[in-house]
Amino acid sequence: MALQNIGASNSDDAFYRYKMPKMITKIEGRGNGIKTNIVNMVDIAKALARPASYTTKFFGCELGAQSKFDEKSGVSLVNGAHDTAKLAGLLENFIKKYVQCYGCGNPETEITITKNQMLTLKCAACGFVSDVDMRDKLTTFILKNPPEQKKGGKDKKTMRRAEKERLKEGEAADEEQKKLKKEMKKKGVVARKEGIAPKGTTTKKKATGSDEEHSSPVGGQIGDNEVAEDDDDDNDIQWQADTSLEAARQRIEEQLSAVTAEMVMLSSTTKPDQEEKPKKEPKCEARNNGRHSIQEAWVGKGFAKEVGKKKNYLAAAMTDEGSQMLLLHSIEAFCGKCNAEAVKEVALVTKFLYDEDLLDEETIMLWYNEGLAGANKSSHVWRNIKPFVEWLQSAESETEE
Repeated sequence: MALQNIGASNSDDAFYRYKMPKMITKIEGRGNGIKTNIVNMVDIAKALARPASYTTKFFGCELGAQSKFDEKSGVSLVNGAHDTAKLAGLLENFIKKYVQCYGCGNPETEITITKNQMLTLKCAACGFVSDVDMRDKLTTFILKNPPEQKKGGKDKKTMRRAEKERLKEGEAADEEQKKLKKEMKKKGVVARKEGIAPKGTTTKKKATGSDEEHSSPVGGQIGDNEVAEDDDDDNDIQWQADTSLEAARQRIEEQLSAVTAEMVMLSSTTKPDQEEKPKKEPKCEARNNGRHSIQEAWVGKGFAKEVGKKKNYLAAAMTDEGSQMLLLHSIEAFCGKCNAEAVKEVALVTKFLYDEDLLDEETIMLWYNEGLAGANKSSHVWRNIKPFVEWLQSAESETEE
């Protein structure tokens, strides 16, 4: 069965773990009785964790045609002859309105009905609650036919299996890339031994200290050739980074200094009323100005966006578990000093860093448990991060099962 990523915005992501079957349709009947049968509607609905009657009814509402879904046989019919591409486009609209989280875009949501007869989508990953537009015709049908409560984690297990397959494919791709690099390296060694070199380069001889081997008719080119040869030798050297906690802290401070410098420039250009500052400032003053600029830029709803923009700086500093814990404590301290809008996005920020492999599950759980047991256990940070932590715990328990 051919699979595709859930959501048109994720169609080009080869490692996206949320999958659904491609739609298959069939035209049945003739004349006024012609109908379009969505053959695999049940499988699509299972992948979206929504009843098949919802998607079938949505097609009928959008096309202005009668639609019917038989619960016993699983047959989904829409009156009229409709193209597969057109129905697939309508399905994407359904996913945006009733499946994907409005905050993080994760399709792992659940439809809930409030006391005021309003529909909301609660995300199991970040805990964000999305308000559904009640002007849509399908909302009336959902209120009359509320979704059943989930009894098991079959859908989540399917997602976990897809994630394992994605990891296996990524490991296979890495192995192939390593093999290609080894083959290219071997070819380069053989070419140097046989005296064959690419066009525009010179072959290298081993230095023995004799005058004949060091002599060259063109003296001006000796230095250039030696530099090129030294560059070839550098490819065989394996460089290792210092992974100690002190070195990690030093690298983080260097990266933060680069970020603060950029934020200082941004703040100076966006505030024309302030007096112009000299280009060169003392290091302590520039660092303080950078911190204030970061607080001004990240306070509020732009916190998660700014973290996404600066992920390359953070990735360069993340080398071990110690640097991960230092980053989490920095987020905790920052959210504790800012307004409520920034604290609300702490789950989105943590999930983004987790998806980008900058934070691992064990470090997040250790940080959360230490925070609850510490002196600052009443902070709003732990209340807002709790849905994401519960999602991690449920995913871990299902994986163990």
